[in-house]
Amino acid sequence: MCPVPLELLGALYRADQEQLDEMLDAIAEPTRARLAVYLYGRSHTHGLGLKIAAGCEGSTLRRACGLIGNVLFEQSRRNPVVQTFGSRILPSKRVSLGGSRGAAGLRA
Repeated sequence: MCPVPLELLGALYRADQEQLDEMLDAIAEPTRARLAVYLYGRSHTHGLGLKIAAGCEGSTLRRACGLIGNVLFEQSRRNPVVQTFGSRILPSKRVSLGGSRGAAGLRA
């Protein structure tokens, strides 16, 4: 269950970095830690969870979720990792602009 109202969650998700920092300052650290864990566990909000965790103390994250808090704390302090989920490059099909050989005899 999300530890903040859904309206606030939506605003956090849409916020730029400056707005995000301002909104997070208004949320108590234990709630921010629970929110970081909540967001980290979902693929589409994973990065936002790491950003929020970066503003939390390790002890607060540990109290919020135990061993997972340790992992989240460590990952939030590392260089960001680019997620590659869903970014598989498909081979491109070759397209000829010359037309087909059979169509050459159909000119009027």
